[in-house]
Amino acid sequence: MELDDHAEELASDLGVDKEEVKSDLQNLVEYSVPVDEAKQSLRRKYGDGSSSGGGTPSAKNVADITPEDGSVTVTGTVLTAGERSIRYQGSDHVIVEGQLADETGRIDYTAWEDFGLEPGDTITAGNAGVREWDGEPELNVGESTALSFESDSLEVPYGIGGEAELADLEAGDRARTLEVAVLDCERRTIDGRDGETEILSGVLGDESGRLPFTNWDPVPEIEEGASVRIENAYVQEFRGVPEVNVSEFSRVTHLDREIDVGSDATTMDVGEAVRTGGIYDVELVGNAIAIRDGSGLIQRCPECYRVIQKGQCRTHGDVDGIDDLRVKAILDDGTGTVTAVLGDELTEDVYGGDLEDALEAAREAMDQEVVADEIRENVVGREYRVRGHLSVDEYGANLDAETFEESDDDPAARATAFLEEVDA
Repeated sequence: MELDDHAEELASDLGVDKEEVKSDLQNLVEYSVPVDEAKQSLRRKYGDGSSSGGGTPSAKNVADITPEDGSVTVTGTVLTAGERSIRYQGSDHVIVEGQLADETGRIDYTAWEDFGLEPGDTITAGNAGVREWDGEPELNVGESTALSFESDSLEVPYGIGGEAELADLEAGDRARTLEVAVLDCERRTIDGRDGETEILSGVLGDESGRLPFTNWDPVPEIEEGASVRIENAYVQEFRGVPEVNVSEFSRVTHLDREIDVGSDATTMDVGEAVRTGGIYDVELVGNAIAIRDGSGLIQRCPECYRVIQKGQCRTHGDVDGIDDLRVKAILDDGTGTVTAVLGDELTEDVYGGDLEDALEAAREAMDQEVVADEIRENVVGREYRVRGHLSVDEYGANLDAETFEESDDDPAARATAFLEEVDA
């Protein structure tokens, strides 16, 4: 069923104007709300069959707003407000996103019209739509919303302006302000929504930790080694971890001081780390219990650099593979398991030779599996301390290793500490 048909069906059921329903439905669908969920939201908003449109929405405290509310009237202080561009009906549309708060709590909002919102404003939004996003309610403020600015400010127990450290960021955060060091930065060309697009990507750091970033509209201030202030950044999930996104609406300025970057990674049990669903820059300790298939001497596609099987790339078909080294080691610490993925340099360390040595060994044995067998002999049964970036998906937990070193911990001391923790 086409969107126009859904709108006509809703308008008939609800006794309201079709074009108004269609506009609301398009807004929700464009913002990634499934059609069925969007229709239910509009049924709640318009009163499910009532030609009166559901009457005056009730006034609520922020903490009392739920995804089941069709629309509400709420008074709160704008904590953050940042512009972002989305693709809407085939063209770019600028929205404003952020958080609104009162004395009882905070809620994310999206403003589809230019209301001139600024951090610190106290507003009353009448007939603000409510949708569910990641299990939480979110306000939609649009053309059907009556928005007014209040002269009396609210006292709210939250910071205004969006200042944050990297360790505090979560996927879905909007309009954040960061002061960070650019630890790594590279310019890349990707296939964007308008064709080939040049971006910057790399790693940011501050005292609290490190996170990856993407700058979608490259600016000269973001370069390796620079200390910068980034205003109006938003956060999305990438490979299971938060990623800082810097857009054309972000403001980036040089800082006249260096940002101290913490050198220590978060140390966790494997099970605890896996339960986070993904974490950037974590340190785990575990026993190597197996080396998975696809380790040792491998071949990669020259186009996309994915691992290929029997000269076949899933994307580019028949290709002449590029030789490379990799290890996929399963680590277990008693609380869980994770696959540590080692690149070519770390693989050379545990193999005891470089790519040419591996190719020579494979030629002599007429079997490239001899390289993986040698790695198994060197690694399995030993305990390792590994630092890297953990992602968790339907295929399991994988840690892209930056360091992989044999642990010098005293096993007896750690076992005693573990038993004491269990007894406690």
